[in-house]
Amino acid sequence: MLGFTQATTENARSIKEMLRDLIGRGLDFEDGILCVVDGSKGLRKAIDEVFGSRAEVQRCQWHKRENVVSYLPKADQSKWRKKLQRAYREPTYEAAKERLAGLHADLQQINRKAARSLQEGLEETLTLHRLGLFEELGRNLKTTNGIENLMGQVQRRIGKVKRWHHSPQRHQWMALALLESESRMRRVSGYEDLPELKKALEEATSDDD
Repeated sequence: MLGFTQATTENARSIKEMLRDLIGRGLDFEDGILCVVDGSKGLRKAIDEVFGSRAEVQRCQWHKRENVVSYLPKADQSKWRKKLQRAYREPTYEAAKERLAGLHADLQQINRKAARSLQEGLEETLTLHRLGLFEELGRNLKTTNGIENLMGQVQRRIGKVKRWHHSPQRHQWMALALLESESRMRRVSGYEDLPELKKALEEATSDDD
């Protein structure tokens, strides 16, 4: 963990301040940075305004899948989860995009809200595919599970605290919970291929210059 901030919601202002603080402490993103996010508009806006064209965004495939199936009858949700999972498991960008396009066409006839949900931000759910590293790094970086798991550990440590005396106490306890949780963190699956991710990001972001 590199940092955190206190805020009531994932609003763009507080996130921008946190990201700029990281940059002030030495975070270098000039050669490109991969941001794995859910569908938060505030988070997405902050990334655009702080990192600009240097950021490649991977939208969480799990969140996308659950958003899509939420519009369908419960009896059909399991079937569509499997269809979407199979599509996203395709190893190449072209194969995954083609399969998802077919599912989108099917959903247009079943539920247009579900189809619209799938289409929204679809390209960003395929960023690792487009970078050519889905098979190598997709296990951990295709979803926000890494941060969700960490926050689950934090919740187990401080979730029962209902009253805080002041902001510094909340800040200190959060920092301590994160530090204690680090001992349970594992390396990213495929970490040996992170240099390839660095190269891919450099190439992708240099195209935007």
